[in-house]
Amino acid sequence: MSTAPRTTALDAVHRALGATMTDFAGWDMPLRYGSERDEHQAVRTRAGLFDLSHMGEITVTGPQAAALLDFSLVGNISSVAVGRARYTMICQEDGGILDDLIVYRLEERRYMVVANASNAQTVLDALSARAAGFDAEVRDDRDAYALIAVQGPASPGILASLTDADLDGLKYYAGLPGTVAGVPALIARTGYTGEDGFELFSAPEHAETLWTALTEAGAEAGLIPCGLSCRDTLRLEAGMPLYGHELTTALTPFDAGLGRVVKFEKEGDFVGRAALEAAAERASAKPPRKLVGLVAEGRRVPRAGMSVVAGGEVVGEVTSGAPSPTLGKPIAMAYLDAAHAEPGTAGVGVDIRGTHEPYEVVALPFYKRQK
Repeated sequence: MSTAPRTTALDAVHRALGATMTDFAGWDMPLRYGSERDEHQAVRTRAGLFDLSHMGEITVTGPQAAALLDFSLVGNISSVAVGRARYTMICQEDGGILDDLIVYRLEERRYMVVANASNAQTVLDALSARAAGFDAEVRDDRDAYALIAVQGPASPGILASLTDADLDGLKYYAGLPGTVAGVPALIARTGYTGEDGFELFSAPEHAETLWTALTEAGAEAGLIPCGLSCRDTLRLEAGMPLYGHELTTALTPFDAGLGRVVKFEKEGDFVGRAALEAAAERASAKPPRKLVGLVAEGRRVPRAGMSVVAGGEVVGEVTSGAPSPTLGKPIAMAYLDAAHAEPGTAGVGVDIRGTHEPYEVVALPFYKRQK
């Protein structure tokens, strides 16, 4: 028996705007409102508005909240200052990645863990199980928040017109409580597009007020609503990993080239430490496949799971691929054998339905915004 997908507090707004909706991780979400290319370019050059209320918020509180998170996650969470956020991961005992996360320290003893929609229940269950023996509470707050993102070079000006919060003093990966259009919200300078921007956590009943105010404030600057489709091409151009593609339980952070998020120097044990120490040692002795960028010489678009070939041999696998509106060519991220992973490596192709299409190996990201 199938379950109907969940809807966000902005569902009626999306439908009124004529959005094409899709089932994503059990949620009915806007895929696009019009042209994916127009939405993508709006974020790169002006501003875009996203409903991200499908993301999974988990609150961890108590005297040992920091200790629980240090034990449960690979990062040194106790070193995060109040008002700051950190990108990290939660791993299995064998080092496999369960999810990548952003953790906000809201107060001395209160944290918000934001998980990917597809993994929110898995992360909640893992944190709840790992809380045994700690003086800390793990709470499912997925229904307590709506999440709206405004992303793009015009986003600071748009948001500044609606809040008296100190946006100029708000650093990247920081958050502060404030009021936006008269609505209480956590204002975070985070995002998944490669552009400057903000993510606004509010109560679901305030979501429509926020969305409408941002839409009106951004009209002159060219802000438009944006769906999940352009969010994917934006993050791909910015070289940002997506769980289920670049990150899986079959990979450790070291396999994914993200070993830097694992903090062995923190005090005490943490889940997966022994396996991750072994993975780090293997990676230093023999580099694993490396995550690289591929840029097409032709027009055919690579897709996840396609083989990367060189000299008649399979040397890697595509994890994500799409046409790049910014580059004007198809691009992909792929894990390649170290011998073929250097930028400029010749003779590399992608097997697209039996034809080996030529691709250039490049360093990630494909796109980096000008500061």
